[in-house]
Amino acid sequence: MDIRKENLLIRYATINDAGILCKWWNDGKIMAHAGFPNGINTTEEKIKNQILEETDDTTRRWIIEIDGKPSGEMNYRNKGNETVEIGIKICDFTKQEKGYGTKLLKMFIKYLFEKLKYKKIILDTNLNNKRAQHVYEKIGFKRIGIRENAWKNQLGELQTSIDYELLLEEYRE
Repeated sequence: MDIRKENLLIRYATINDAGILCKWWNDGKIMAHAGFPNGINTTEEKIKNQILEETDDTTRRWIIEIDGKPSGEMNYRNKGNETVEIGIKICDFTKQEKGYGTKLLKMFIKYLFEKLKYKKIILDTNLNNKRAQHVYEKIGFKRIGIRENAWKNQLGELQTSIDYELLLEEYRE
C-alpha cells in the first residue's frame, strides 16, 4: 500500500527495509526522543520477524520516502473501539524542520480516517519534544493529559509524556 503526494511517499515497510530500520533504531541520536539515547540494540533478523507479523488489522510499520529516499518511518496500532495509536519519526536530520512532518501526518491521518475507518487517533510525545507538539497541535490534535515522570529512559532519567487525541469529527485537512 502506498500513500503519495508530490515528492512524498508513505509505503508499507518490507523485510527489505530491515537494514535501514536497524541502522536508525540503533542510532542513539535518532532514538533519544523515544527514550533510547544509546539506540535499541536490535538486529535485522528481529526487525524482519516483526514486519512479517504485522497486519492491517493490528499494527503496521510504514517507510517514509522523501524525494525517493527512505527518510523516516511511521506506524499505527489498532487499540480497539475504532481507535488507532500512531507514531512518526523523520530519521534523516537534513529532512527535519522543512514542513515534511506536517504534510506526512496529514496524508497518514486522511488514510486512517477515510480508508481504514478509524474514528479516533491517539499519540504521545515527550514533554521536551516541542517541535512535535507544535506539529500535532497545528494539525488539530488536542492535548488530553500529561503523565509526569511516567517512565525512565535508558539512562534512568524520569521522563514526562503528553497524550494527544484527534477525533474524526474534529479533523480539519
